[in-house]
Order: sequence, then C-alpha cells, then structure tokens
Amino acid sequence: MRIGLLDSTLREGEQTAGVSFTVEQRVEIAKALSEAGVAMIEAGHPTVAPDIYEGIKIIMKLKREGIITSEIVGHSRAVKSDIETAAELEVDRIAIFYGVSDIHLKAKHKVSREEALNIIAEHVRFAKEHGVKVRFTAEDATRTEYDYLVEVVKTARDAGADRVSIADTVGILYPSRAKELFQKLTRDVSGVEYDIHAHNDLGLAVANSLAAIEGGATIVHTTVNGLGERSGITPLQQIAAAIKYHFGIDVIRLDKLPYLASLVEKYSGIVMPPNYPITGDNAFLHKAGVHVAGILSDPRTYEFMPPEVFGRTRDYVIDKYTGKKALKDRLERLGIRINDEELDKVLLKIKSNPASRTYNDAELIDLVEEVTGRSLKPKPPDGIEAVVSISCDSNVYTTTITRKLANIPGVTELMEISGDYDIIAKIKVKDVIELNKVIETIRSIKGVKSTLTSLILKRL
Repeated sequence: MRIGLLDSTLREGEQTAGVSFTVEQRVEIAKALSEAGVAMIEAGHPTVAPDIYEGIKIIMKLKREGIITSEIVGHSRAVKSDIETAAELEVDRIAIFYGVSDIHLKAKHKVSREEALNIIAEHVRFAKEHGVKVRFTAEDATRTEYDYLVEVVKTARDAGADRVSIADTVGILYPSRAKELFQKLTRDVSGVEYDIHAHNDLGLAVANSLAAIEGGATIVHTTVNGLGERSGITPLQQIAAAIKYHFGIDVIRLDKLPYLASLVEKYSGIVMPPNYPITGDNAFLHKAGVHVAGILSDPRTYEFMPPEVFGRTRDYVIDKYTGKKALKDRLERLGIRINDEELDKVLLKIKSNPASRTYNDAELIDLVEEVTGRSLKPKPPDGIEAVVSISCDSNVYTTTITRKLANIPGVTELMEISGDYDIIAKIKVKDVIELNKVIETIRSIKGVKSTLTSLILKRL
C-alpha cells in the first residue's frame, strides 16, 4: 500500500477565520513540513495576495537549493491568469479546482454540465502546456451524481491530469460510503491517482480519509491542527498516527508532530484544546487511579502506542482520583520515601480536598512535610545555575547555532524545543560575572534573536 500526505496548512489552513500567515511564517512552516517528511505541500493560491505569491517564490527557491524536498503545489481556479501566475513561480504541480455538483454548477458557475466539462478540459490542458504536473480537484464531488463525476474524472485525466482530488467540500461523507466511492472510481476510471480532501463538518474527516485509503486513495489532504474553512479538514497529527497504527505505514516523521503543532498554533493563534489527540497537553496524561496503576505496570493497558513515538512523554496527575500506587511512584520520583501509614495519610489529605484540582510537585512536597512533620530541605546548587531560553531567526538552522553553543564554557546541556523559543541552554558557572559573560556570548552568535534567563533557585 502506497500512501502519502499533502499538507494544506498554507492554503486551506490559512482559510481559517482569523488566520493570516506572514511570508516568514509561511516559509518556516513549509521548511518544518518538509523536514518532517510530508510528501506534498500545498503552498497557497498565489493570485490571492502578494504575500502568498512572495512566500511561494521563496519556498521554490529553497526547493531548488535542496533545503525543501517536498513536492510544492500551487492552487488555482480554472482561470488562465491564475494558472500562468502559478506556472511562473515554477511550482512542481498546479492544482486546479472547479465545483462539479449541480448546486455549484447552477448557483456558482451558472453553466451546464457539458460546459463545465469543456472548461475543465481547457484549463487542465492549458496548465499542462506549461510543463507542470496537474491535479484536478472536483469540488463538492461527494454531492455530485456518480455517473457525471466519472465523466469529470475522465475529462481531467484525458486533458493531462495525473491526479484527481475528490473533495468532500461540506463534510457529509461517512466511512462506508467513502470507501465505496473510491473503490468504484478506481475501478471505473484508471490511469489517474486519487486524493481525498475531507472536511470535518461532522467530525468524520479522519474516519473518511482512512476509509478512502482502503478504497484506493493514495494521497490524503491534511492541515496541521485541523485548520481550514469552517470546521477544518483532516488533522495532520491524527491521520498520520492512525495510518501508522492501522496500516503500519510511516507517512511522516511522527516525532516531529509536537513541533509542527506548536509552530502552527503560535503562528495561527488557534490554540489546541488540552484533549486534542496526539499533540494536546492531555494526550498522554493519565488521571484515574486504576488507569495510572495500569500504566505503571504496563503502559499498553491505557496507551495505543508509546508516547515516545510521537516525541511525547507520559505523565499522570495527582488529585482526588489518585491511587496509592501512583502517589508512591510520584513521591519516589521526587526522591521522597515514606512508610505506608504516612502514605495513607497523605492520600487521605488529597482526597479530602476536592477543591484542589491537581497537586504540582512543590504542593505535594509541602503536603508531605505537613503530614510527616519532616522538613524536606532542598539541596542548594553549587555555584550558579541558570536556564537560558533562546529564540532564533527564522532563516537559520537551530542545529548550526546549537553547535556554537556547545563550545561555550559553562554550557552544560542543550535542547531544541517547540514553542516561543527554539533552544534551551543549561548553564553552570561560579558567579554572576561569569554568567553574564556566557549570556553575552550567546547573544553575540549570528542568528540568535533574543534570550530569556531564569536562575535555578533550588533542586527538589
């Protein structure tokens, strides 16, 4: 089975209400998608706005330089000026869309079925004359009478399209029908490959995409965090994980998903809910005592795949649902050992205070001190320790800066992270003067945009 992803965060994703990416953000997202191994990137509709045009121009430059390796797709109406604009940017593929359902033909295009076929053929041929690969998108395909949809696909194929995207534009497919539709299309129209573009209006985009794969689709359209018109389209994180689990196929570097999710969350301003699958804060966070006892014994009891596969770690919360096994494990992780009687007293205190939703480590230590009457004195660090969060310019590789940081005396550990900053450096020096010297050295590195320093006050 051969399956790939086309990510449309830069096109469909930017059609989310309130979202507008800058040129720099577009380029950074494209680089991150390529580094993660996405097969195709729909970089935008270049005639919509100058910044989209400029973004695609830079992305194609990076493609020629080998920095971006994904196939780059330019979006276009069935309008010759649109096609010419996409072609002058030298994109790898032009995607021409046209509404083919009767409601689109009558209400939007105001043409007959036969006229629509002629328009599709004319514009696909025109695009092919520019020496690019062409995908035709049958907009609103899932509300199109099947025999006419077959005519549409054959027309696009005969005009030169090697891929046809079946768009569930208003998200009304359900899985069994999705599978059947793609089975019929692959049977009735050969010589072309099929994409599934599933909108999520009924919350079925992932399920419909999986069913379409079973029916013969070879490319799934996605956006990071499921952005897009109205309720968005198939979320990249969820479909990539589902394809891995159900079909055993890696369509992307799964460990890159948290960074992609965080990057797009930051640039779009659309915040993921905590319970968002795969990349949400709670995706691998356990609560109920029975659940935590299970994962402490064997994580497979309550996890479909190890979180490390997705660049995540598992954890559990301490609150009124916590069991004895979980509490003991958490305390031991903090280096605290108490007897069973004391453990029962601490647990009773936790369960007797439902107003406290969760206990963080510091609060838990305070509670143990209260119950046991013992002081759990923190060990002060030798010298001065600090954590420096480093933000890098978008046009530099963090690995280049990391190498330079590693050679600075006093830097003991480096981590590349997602979020508002790109790198965390741990520093250990003898005094404040040395700390300031290290920070100034970091700031002098070309490509370092800003830093934030936090002193380590105590170790628990």
